[in-house]
Amino acid sequence: MLLILRLLSFLPFKTQLFLGRWLGQLGILLLKRRKKIARINLALVFPELSPQQLNQLLTQHFESLGMSIFESTLGWWGSKNQLKSLMKISGLEHLDHALQQGRGVILFSAHFTNVDLSGIMLATQRPIHAVIRPDSNPVLDQTIRRGRERYLKSVISRDNIRRMVKILKGNGVVEYAMDQNFGHKGSVFSDFFGIPAATNTATSRLVKMTGAAVIPFFTTRRRDEGLYELTLQPPVIMDGSHIQEETDHLNHLIEEVVRQAPEQYLWIHRRFKDRPDHQPSYYA
Repeated sequence: MLLILRLLSFLPFKTQLFLGRWLGQLGILLLKRRKKIARINLALVFPELSPQQLNQLLTQHFESLGMSIFESTLGWWGSKNQLKSLMKISGLEHLDHALQQGRGVILFSAHFTNVDLSGIMLATQRPIHAVIRPDSNPVLDQTIRRGRERYLKSVISRDNIRRMVKILKGNGVVEYAMDQNFGHKGSVFSDFFGIPAATNTATSRLVKMTGAAVIPFFTTRRRDEGLYELTLQPPVIMDGSHIQEETDHLNHLIEEVVRQAPEQYLWIHRRFKDRPDHQPSYYA
């Protein structure tokens, strides 16, 4: 699989994205469980959509998932000039200003289908560390790590809080996405599109431990597929002492970006798996 992807990475990038859309359409037919999860999520968060609109968005999402394969390999193997030619950055001054203050920076991100590529793109401009979930396959894990660390300063396992704290206290930059359901430990229920979702509170806890600035960072693929727009927003005012309110606000920021490009968010994840008061599962 890696050999095939490496060979395909030499094709023009728009050709790779075309293949990605085709793979996504194939995925709708083969990945029935993931299709079911995505459909449930989309129906929950966009109840105003008609069945036809829902099916169209579902198809667009799987096409985006297919394209994300080649977006990731672009990050692992693409040249710096190629990466720079495909991106447009706004708000970089917010990151620079926070670093000038010596606070360290948490780049607060989310699981969009291009999350792998976006951090690598930004790392061509500034020194960035990224929090990741290691792959269970050692060959894939080594390949992915090596590809990411061509531009990233380092990758950090999501449970290595000590290393995150050390980097932030040293005025470093850590990119972190907190919008997946990892159960009740270290989480609170926070509304996401009006639905209570178990949400990791690590951002607030890291701020309290380090005093780091929190800068929202999101990337969207333009509809013409010729450019990636990297946006760094102004720092979020938070000190880690109001966890529920801070988590609610961060979820709202993600929601605003999702509405701009809903097909690019990772809907195949069971975002609403845990429910308050042992209510019945949406995914049963």
